[in-house]
Amino acid sequence: MARTRVSFDSAGIEIATHLYTPDSPAAGRRPALVVGHPGTGVKEQTSGTHAQLMAERGFVTLAFDAAHQGESGGLPRGLEDPAQRVEDFKAAVSYLTTRDEVDPGRIGLLGICASGGYSLAATGGDHRVKAVAAVCTAEPARQFRYGADGSQDPAVFRALLDAAAQARTRAALGEDPGVMTMFPDTAEQAGALGGEHGVEGWEYYCGPRGHHERSAKYLAWDSIDKMASCDVFRAVPLIAPASTSLVQPAAKSGTPLAAAMVEARPSGLTPSAAARSATVSAYSRAVVTTSSNCRWKERKRGP
Repeated sequence: MARTRVSFDSAGIEIATHLYTPDSPAAGRRPALVVGHPGTGVKEQTSGTHAQLMAERGFVTLAFDAAHQGESGGLPRGLEDPAQRVEDFKAAVSYLTTRDEVDPGRIGLLGICASGGYSLAATGGDHRVKAVAAVCTAEPARQFRYGADGSQDPAVFRALLDAAAQARTRAALGEDPGVMTMFPDTAEQAGALGGEHGVEGWEYYCGPRGHHERSAKYLAWDSIDKMASCDVFRAVPLIAPASTSLVQPAAKSGTPLAAAMVEARPSGLTPSAAARSATVSAYSRAVVTTSSNCRWKERKRGP
């Protein structure tokens, strides 16, 4: 497997990317995947790991830094703009269609955490995407509005909008608008603020398992009001009717998620149903959410 540094344009912003290509010979053009990282993450973290695993299984894969993050361009730094994040996926698909080794009729998206939500919106609006998989799917705007478990007091988000408005005014006056820091100093503090959800986030972004120096771990305040009215799940009905497989987390596991997507088979499904399920290798127009050590369920969605 070879890794090559490439870049492409997304709405006028240069996107830094790692392109992974398999070493094994191919009879023709290969299927390809665009792999997106969690919010404030970078391509060298879990998205790069998934891209490598999928390249080992014969896919051309593209792991990129979202605009305003990592090595990609865009100001202000640390901006989480849902519209731009969706555009990044579509621009990555456009780039892959120009590659001689890629079959433009077999391009899929793989989104992790926040990118899981953005990948669904991109698929709904871009019919060049033939399959989408979402790992540990998150909708960042909903999380900010309602909290991770949906029980957040509405006053919390109103306070964040107040802070974002004040930051915009400071910027207009030529002052430093500051940023919203995402994590405290210790895992214990993260647990006190966000429970198990907060600890797991801290361990990934700040601990030795997933820390990377270019992962910002903060948001520009503009991110908050840009997310205020966003809901990427609204685009899901635009994805063409298909069998939809949902993989729900059951427990923690060290199983590689990408391997599970390709190699696992839905327990209890008939072969025809399994063939219709939205594993990335099937390339049907469908949706998968997945996590390690999972229970599989199948649901059908009509037109």
